[in-house]
Amino acid sequence: MLKGFIASRTRRKISAMMKRTAAILIAFAAIAYAGILIHAQQAAPAVKRTVLLQHDTSVPGYEALLVAVEIPVGGREGRHMHPGTAMIHVTDGALTLDYEGKPTTTYKAGDSFFVDAKAVHEGINKGNVPAKAIATFIIPKGQPVTTQVGAATK
Repeated sequence: MLKGFIASRTRRKISAMMKRTAAILIAFAAIAYAGILIHAQQAAPAVKRTVLLQHDTSVPGYEALLVAVEIPVGGREGRHMHPGTAMIHVTDGALTLDYEGKPTTTYKAGDSFFVDAKAVHEGINKGNVPAKAIATFIIPKGQPVTTQVGAATK
């Protein structure tokens, strides 16, 4: 009888210890998951856009803008479009262009490229130095230069 009592008591202790261990592991997992969520929610490095020149064109109803763009290391512009033509010249670093309907292309300092009106695209800096570019936009007067769009749906 004493032997059965000791075995029963030992099983209860082991069961209680396993429950405590499981609770501790669950608590650690929850803390780790919360840390991952907080890290994911931290803002990505901000893209800097500076309008250098804005002027009416000789075409009625259109204006031209000259914009300096800087994308920090690891930065992304977010998927967006422009109401008119954009011509971009990369001056420093490298800029990866994710252009809907076209292959993703990386442009390095000295390269230039063209983005069609209303084409959804995103500039991404995958390099280890800030990516800098000068962009010229020809857009209908009074419209926003950039309009963010939602995530791609496939």
